[in-house]
Amino acid sequence: MEHSAVEKVSRKVVKQFPEMKGRKPLIKSQSSGKNDKRFVLTYKANVELPGGRTMRRVVRVVADGKGKVIRMSTSK
Repeated sequence: MEHSAVEKVSRKVVKQFPEMKGRKPLIKSQSSGKNDKRFVLTYKANVELPGGRTMRRVVRVVADGKGKVIRMSTSK
């Protein structure tokens, strides 16, 4: 996946989840039934909760090679 496509996806993730700013995703290739390539980008960060506790948040994004987000999901 090209760097510009990763940056495009990262901007969309940070817009929805500001705590992911500056995080580098783990990128894996995913096979699809069509000829287009899909990639799974996984972002991880610790989030502050009320009361001083923290929670590990994981955001998983499925995107095509051009940086178009197909699906985005998060833990908790």
